[in-house]
Amino acid sequence: MKKINFKIIFILALNLFFTLSIYSQQISKSTLINVDFEKEKGPMNPIWAWWGYDEPNYTYMKDGKKLLSEIADLSSVPVYVRAHSLMVTDDGPRAALKWGSTNMYTEDDKGNPIYDWKIIDKIFDTYIERGMKPMAQIGFMPKALSSKPEPYRHFWKPGADYDDIFTGWAYPPKNYKKWAELVYQWVLHSVERYGKEEVESWYWELWNEPNIGYWRGTTKQYIKLYDYTADAVKRALPTAKIGGPEVTGPEWDKSEDFFRTFMDHVINGKNYATGEKGSPLDFITFHAKGSPKVVDGHVQMDMGSQLRDLDSGFKIVASYPTLKDLPIIIGESDPEGCAACSEDDYPHNAYRNGTMYSSYTAASFARKYELADHYGVNLLGAVTWGFEFEDKPWYAGFRDMATNGVDKPVLNVFRMFGMMKGNRVEVSGDLAYDFKKIRDESVRGANSDINALAAKDKNGATVMIWNYHDDNIDGDSAKISVNLKGLPNGEILMNHYRVDKENSNSYELWKKMGSPQNPTEEQISQLEKEGQLKLITSPKWLKVKDGTIKLPIDLPRQGVSLLQFTW
Repeated sequence: MKKINFKIIFILALNLFFTLSIYSQQISKSTLINVDFEKEKGPMNPIWAWWGYDEPNYTYMKDGKKLLSEIADLSSVPVYVRAHSLMVTDDGPRAALKWGSTNMYTEDDKGNPIYDWKIIDKIFDTYIERGMKPMAQIGFMPKALSSKPEPYRHFWKPGADYDDIFTGWAYPPKNYKKWAELVYQWVLHSVERYGKEEVESWYWELWNEPNIGYWRGTTKQYIKLYDYTADAVKRALPTAKIGGPEVTGPEWDKSEDFFRTFMDHVINGKNYATGEKGSPLDFITFHAKGSPKVVDGHVQMDMGSQLRDLDSGFKIVASYPTLKDLPIIIGESDPEGCAACSEDDYPHNAYRNGTMYSSYTAASFARKYELADHYGVNLLGAVTWGFEFEDKPWYAGFRDMATNGVDKPVLNVFRMFGMMKGNRVEVSGDLAYDFKKIRDESVRGANSDINALAAKDKNGATVMIWNYHDDNIDGDSAKISVNLKGLPNGEILMNHYRVDKENSNSYELWKKMGSPQNPTEEQISQLEKEGQLKLITSPKWLKVKDGTIKLPIDLPRQGVSLLQFTW
């Protein structure tokens, strides 16, 4: 009889133990997401249905009109559009980076006003024809009214000093009454052209980021301009909505000082235009931005920075009892601050073409809802400052929704949002992050932000799931177990949409083509097709018993899924 080698048996047993241990750990890595459709949190308001851009003359150009049509089509509610430079002067309506003009106001040799609405009508007509609505920005200063008109036209390009853009259009008026009359005539003309009911649905707001270089006056001068502007709007249409102050970065103490000075004046200040107490304010606006950087050769996002701006802005609004219930519009809500700053000159912006931008969008919008809930404020909209840049190189790394008429992955996340209706419902599970942790720490280290946003209406439900991380590097797919509760018993239909490297992603296809800067018509057609939102499987009927379903999902890093259920 052979002698038993206990040493070998011990080693084999030890190896088996470690193998089972590792397998157990791998199983435990599966993230559990619970969605309870019976626990409602609040309405799934379409805060995402707001867009904006610097260059207003792109609106009526070929790719601009195409993209506006696609944005309008993805939403069942009117999309609001905010554009800069609607009152700027130029020799002709030229489009350039961070520049635009309408020539709505000039003066004759005697200083008499000349109003010209052709270009502004062309812009607003483009919106109205598509069922969209203006978030009408009252700005910037026409050359004939500027207190420092020279130099006026700038010729900024990526890589140049950003302050070069702040020229004569950024200064206060030399005559506030002439400014007010211009605003009055513009609103009056809008009512005559589009009708009282239509213009009542718009949001008029004054200027952009007056706490930095966009306003070359003082805080007091901005407030004076606001009083004259609000009075003019209300005289032309008493039921029109007017708001401000569009400050940026409310986490910054100087921004908070500007914000609070404005709010205090609205409540108790002496109105510069009327002499009465306070000023009209129908909604409140501020901006919130992230701050990406390059770390160890890759882009590292900073969602926490954007959430801290949101947190500070909501906290400021919530501190005013008489104003806290007013609608809030985040006039610009983005991963960073400059849409026209391409990745060639700004390497930290090399996240914009692919799935980093799309997954960031899913994860950050979900936290906007949660932050607003936390402070009990009325969040109406969050403007995505990203449109298109006409006739620029393919996938140049601008912050845009499309390149040369081809949609980028990020736009498909908005198509997902467009299918989410009804009321938001509770999401729980063994989740590494909530809005507070991302606000305070961003998404760093070993754990990704694997989470969900869910909604339910009368005849259906949706669950958006993402696998997001601040570091734009390859990583493992996430194994996710989605447990759904509160569904109707019986048969329900599931559609599973996906945005990742393999799906709904024109950028990856373009790279496989060899990154052509002069693609053929056939290649463009293929890119356009790949730029649309895709199902990753055929629609599937599911059997619901006791109101529950369990679904396993394998979600790639920086991927976003939308589960759509109908019954």
